[in-house]
Amino acid sequence: MPERELFAHSRSPQSGCRHRLEDHLRGSAALARAFAEAFGAGEVAEYLALVHDVGKGCCAWQDRLVFHAEPMGKPVGIPHKEAGTVLAVRTVGRQLAAVVQGHHGGLPDQDKIKDVLAELRGAGQDADRAREATGAVAQVVPEILRDDRILPPAWLAGLESPHRRALALDVFTRMVFSCVVDADYLDTAAHFAGAKPRVGVRTDMGELLKRFERRRARLLVRRAASPVDELRERVYEQALTAATGMPGMYVLHVPTGGAKTIAAGGFALRHAAEHGLGRVVFAVPYISITQQNAEVYRDLLDSPEGGEDGPVVLEHHSSVELDEGGGAGAWARLAAENWDAPVVVTTTVQLFQSLFARKPSAMRKLHRLAGSVIVLDEVQALPDRLLIPILSVLRDLVEHFGASVVLASATQPSFWSLAQLEGLSRRGMVEDVTGLFEALRRVRYEWRLGAEATWESIAGEIASEGGDRVLTIVNTTRDSARLHRLLTGVGDGGVRVAAPVWHLSTRMTAEHRREVIRHVRGELAAGRPVHVVSTSLIEAGVDVDFPRVYRAWAPAEALQQAAGRCNRDGRLLEGGTVVVFRPVDGGVPKDLSYKAAMDASAEFFGPDASAPDDLDALGLYYEKRWALQGTDGRSMGEGIQELRRRWDFPAVADEFQMIDNRYAQSVVVIRPGKSDEERDIIESDIALLRGRFPSGPGPLRRLQPHMATLPRHEVAAALRAGLAEPVIGDLVMWRGYYDSVRGLDADDPEDRGGYVF
Repeated sequence: MPERELFAHSRSPQSGCRHRLEDHLRGSAALARAFAEAFGAGEVAEYLALVHDVGKGCCAWQDRLVFHAEPMGKPVGIPHKEAGTVLAVRTVGRQLAAVVQGHHGGLPDQDKIKDVLAELRGAGQDADRAREATGAVAQVVPEILRDDRILPPAWLAGLESPHRRALALDVFTRMVFSCVVDADYLDTAAHFAGAKPRVGVRTDMGELLKRFERRRARLLVRRAASPVDELRERVYEQALTAATGMPGMYVLHVPTGGAKTIAAGGFALRHAAEHGLGRVVFAVPYISITQQNAEVYRDLLDSPEGGEDGPVVLEHHSSVELDEGGGAGAWARLAAENWDAPVVVTTTVQLFQSLFARKPSAMRKLHRLAGSVIVLDEVQALPDRLLIPILSVLRDLVEHFGASVVLASATQPSFWSLAQLEGLSRRGMVEDVTGLFEALRRVRYEWRLGAEATWESIAGEIASEGGDRVLTIVNTTRDSARLHRLLTGVGDGGVRVAAPVWHLSTRMTAEHRREVIRHVRGELAAGRPVHVVSTSLIEAGVDVDFPRVYRAWAPAEALQQAAGRCNRDGRLLEGGTVVVFRPVDGGVPKDLSYKAAMDASAEFFGPDASAPDDLDALGLYYEKRWALQGTDGRSMGEGIQELRRRWDFPAVADEFQMIDNRYAQSVVVIRPGKSDEERDIIESDIALLRGRFPSGPGPLRRLQPHMATLPRHEVAAALRAGLAEPVIGDLVMWRGYYDSVRGLDADDPEDRGGYVF
């Protein structure tokens, strides 16, 4: 190729300059190396980032950029991954070459790498372009050509078991891929913004711990005294003491109401400060807890007195899929979250779906887990059908990537009875778990499990006997809407209780749920009448305290978690009341693991058996529950392990689904009553996401409070009916009806006849 300046990207709207290919490759390589040093893979990641866009060096790609993509605002449309893939195979091996081949479309399987190599050994157009590009780029970035191979870390080569080594290489590839794509995105976004890459500065965890302790002390002074305060303080002190232990897998087994959130935060910050760990990631099963815990940690950590540093706590629960096809959304992936904050509060779905994904937008944040404290709150909610791969990856993060993992729950599953944690030290934080449970027992159970239990009968009992402050938890969004109607006098069988009745489900926006929870807490604190009907999102960790709780029949851990919302502060001398009912017309999930949990619960818990907070019964329950699902591990994810050992990344991503895809689509809602200014801000962020140039993760972060979740078939129907419109990826903007109480009510949509099913 004649001497000609090579470019990686079109002109920046800020600087007016194109992005030089040499600058992009070296800039991405430097960032990738810095990220991967945390787990001993700096040289590997640096080289893969250095060669990831080498294919852009051919004349055809350069001409297409200048004369087509730039003036028309469209993608170049010429493959550019293959040249770098060949270089990667030569230097780091075929498995890790998947990082380069997949840096746009996602990690491929090994057959794809073999096909690319076979094609490029020939004399076709793609092979010619790859050779031409390599020669041109080598003139300005000569270090892409190496005579020596880059070896993997010694720990990886030293694993004796072929099965363990294959699984470890799967995680290693994912982490390196994360470093490379995050570096690529950051360097690209910086070019278009006319700025330096947005890389968070390492935070002094010791200073954060001091701030946490100082504000916690002030918080305790302001709170009304509770009979359980002494026990909560004991839990906190024991967690801080445990934090001085070596990195590893820790267990925080504390009854509901034991101030687990604060104890976990204190442990994580002190553990990070003691061992030089750079980040704390809190993962919880429900968005409602994400919101609550993020608020707690923001109050304790953000905006220091007189300080000028930015926010410490990043709240991330958006599950928008951004790796969708081209057009104006070609830059959408740059809006993906990369967890560049010292404290991240996210969902377990977001965490594990990303760990087993293959697409860049989902995976760019994974490298932040290396050298971090990962707190998994409410671990009883991890799905049985995925336990084997989840525990396997957690063990690798602890043993090979410098992470410490905390398993926190009032209903700790017997994970160490499974082979994936065999031989791994179990580090407990609380000294006398049994004694703590006895001291914090604050409720009595009543049971309504006969055929006479219906929604109408339960609504009638709540209205006549429940009192003026009642929480009712059900299993599905449809059941929650139905019971809410009954308690507000709508439809046949309605009873209309005297107190205001509030509603909570994922069909409401995150902001709406937060407002309801805040209002309910205020009413409870003031002793005013208040009723709440909710799905299970309220029962695990949400800090509310009702004298009476109704819980639809569910697995034992859910029953105990629901009890944690009853007499939480122990102020009722005679204890609170938890009524467990089994409505004959109630809905429940249909999968095998849920059925096994329900069957095991029926065997060990009930009016003639144990209470759900009996630790011995819970241990037997978990053993029975897992045994009911078979002994070969297939129903608990062993098939995914086999795919991981073959480095079949697409198949793993397809098989590993934390939640059913039918219930996984996010919609942005502008709620009725928003001011013109508020509406304009939301619409502006939507416009930024749809825009021609990358926006970074800012707009998605700001839109999170305005998102609700719907089944995909409902979103598709709304799109066809003109009640929603696409934004980017699978995110849509809702333009239809939103109920001020129940949100996107499945039984009361706007213009239902306009839907085409």
